[in-house]
Amino acid sequence: MKKSLILIVSATMLMACNTKNPLLSGSETPYGVPAFDQIQNKHYLPAFEEAIRQTEAEIDAIVNNPEAPTFQNTVAALDRSGALLSKVEGAFFNVLDADGNDEMNQIAEKVTPMVTNLSDNIMLNEALFARIKTVYENETNAATASSLTAEQMRLLTETYKHFVNNGANLSEEKKERLRQINQELGLLSLQFGNNTVAETNAYQLFITDEAELEGLPESAKEAAKEEAVAAGREDAWLFTPKRTSFTPVLQYCTNRELRKELLMAYTTRGNHDNANDNKAIIDKTMKLRIEKAHLFGYTNPADYILNDCMAHDSQTVNAFLQSVWEPSLAQARKEAAALQELLDQDLPGEKLQPWDWWYYAEKLRVKQYALNEEELKPYFELSNVRRGVFGLAGKLYGLQFEPLHDMPVYNPEVEVFKVTDSNGNLVGILYTDYFPRAGKRPGAWMNNICNQYIDDNGVNHRPVIINVGNFNKPTAGNPSLLSMDDLETLFHEFGHALHGLLSNATYQTLAGTNVPRDFVELPSQFMENYCYEPEVMKTYAFHYETGELMPDSLIQKINNAKHFNQGFVMTELLSASILDMDYHCLTDTADIDVNAFEAESMERMHMIPEIITRYRSTFYNHIFTTGYEAGYYSYTWSAVLDADAFYAFKETGDIFNPEVARRFKHLLEQGGTRDAQDLYLEFRGKAADPKYLLIRKGFVEE
Repeated sequence: MKKSLILIVSATMLMACNTKNPLLSGSETPYGVPAFDQIQNKHYLPAFEEAIRQTEAEIDAIVNNPEAPTFQNTVAALDRSGALLSKVEGAFFNVLDADGNDEMNQIAEKVTPMVTNLSDNIMLNEALFARIKTVYENETNAATASSLTAEQMRLLTETYKHFVNNGANLSEEKKERLRQINQELGLLSLQFGNNTVAETNAYQLFITDEAELEGLPESAKEAAKEEAVAAGREDAWLFTPKRTSFTPVLQYCTNRELRKELLMAYTTRGNHDNANDNKAIIDKTMKLRIEKAHLFGYTNPADYILNDCMAHDSQTVNAFLQSVWEPSLAQARKEAAALQELLDQDLPGEKLQPWDWWYYAEKLRVKQYALNEEELKPYFELSNVRRGVFGLAGKLYGLQFEPLHDMPVYNPEVEVFKVTDSNGNLVGILYTDYFPRAGKRPGAWMNNICNQYIDDNGVNHRPVIINVGNFNKPTAGNPSLLSMDDLETLFHEFGHALHGLLSNATYQTLAGTNVPRDFVELPSQFMENYCYEPEVMKTYAFHYETGELMPDSLIQKINNAKHFNQGFVMTELLSASILDMDYHCLTDTADIDVNAFEAESMERMHMIPEIITRYRSTFYNHIFTTGYEAGYYSYTWSAVLDADAFYAFKETGDIFNPEVARRFKHLLEQGGTRDAQDLYLEFRGKAADPKYLLIRKGFVEE
């Protein structure tokens, strides 16, 4: 009796707590988005604890079901489990990345091991795996006709493989070690990301003599002045290792020492032998990843990670990278020679350095094409560009975007849009968050806040998607004006958003961007093809002051220069991809001297000294924080697909061809419900041809 009373009291207290916690109370919000306007930091930990408890209860119900294992009572039930946890994670981790603070970092350090432990408990649950294995063997028995749909069979197969790849078949001793490794890796990843943000925020360079900023555009100086004022220095201009801050200096400032100072501040983050140094974290991370691969019988982490990707193994990836690396490096050498000639005119006898490349490349672009990027920026006003990509999605896929006001947001700079199809049906909700802030990690990304799926009653739950960037903030004198790189990034991340928004899968495990990593960049990079197409530019390239459309002569200049500096772009990207593979092809757990390892990697690939790889090891968030380990090559792998896919439109003479767009939309809607290669073959009718990427880059003639 006393025990029952305690349980009743505990349940009552929990209900009372839940009514006060917007993550648990079930309070209605528009379109089921998180109640960001009500959520406080104190709500997260109790929400995680309750969500984990509920997930554990759901798993127990599956395991203890007295009925024989079936697809519905085991595999589909597993896919449906963890709904509350998905809701809590969707709120917490998106805010942590985009608007975090010290308190949230401390919460993350507590909840990351909790979530990791839950995942391991599920993946290593012998009774649960036994049920999944029974269903798998029954449904894949050649002597028995399966009653499952193609999507159900895909979910079953992927679920079975996922359990095997996460330790279900390991011995008890190895399972225990796997748990320890996963816990450590989770915390190391979190620490690496926190250190990178801390390093970025810690560096501030105040310039008090305006003469040192010669050549820097007025808009960049205005932004730097506002940053300094915000930091309490009205007598200075403030520069930081954030790209929006230092890139204009690299591109335009005549002060060579200032260019060097800021580029080195950016490329040495996490490499200062201080509290934020990431070298020891890299060493520990790689040792654990190698040990983990060995637990599964793989020689190196790359082969373990790649076994469920399109490329399948490290040998295939390395051969692919090498095939693209050689022409890219050859082109970069030609570009370096041309830039050296310009440098010789200014500084005879000096050698071209990485901090010179952007500056002299901009000079060369003006010389060869009469194209100055500062001339373009007034036409790339952020809200106009966003309207342009919205219109592009409308023309291709019939989507409409309606701004929603008074929606719950985690920061006043966030905007929200309702997305509908041509019949007015809800497609999803899109959050956009474009400006840098102290609590935001560097870069740009897309993520799910709420997943898409179809429930047992046939209700299609539409997704809530977020696009995040670090573009130029508006200043007192100018709105947010994008560089060409920013412009391409916005199109890119919007492509990811469309992949998530258009998802039409039954099971959330297979929905949206839940596809192989070397396929997930296809939708995003595909959208980049439209950036500078004249028909598209005429929908967004309006001068922010006059409202005039960019003249045809300027649009033509952009397209004349489309192959300019592509050797640099590809070499910077591919060198980072090769460095990633070099780390993940390691086979032993000997100590890693990170700086020496990186230098040896660059030497092996014959990297030219005038270019620094896109991501130095100590701030390489893609492979040490965000899940792209042994996967950065996917940007180039997917580039082969996206160049070929865009050519499917161009060969018809209509880049908006309705029939081709319908087929590509179908590919986006499928998510991971089918094999990625099969999806692409269905869209294109044949395998992707790598020549279209080389043509687009200007490395070969069409």
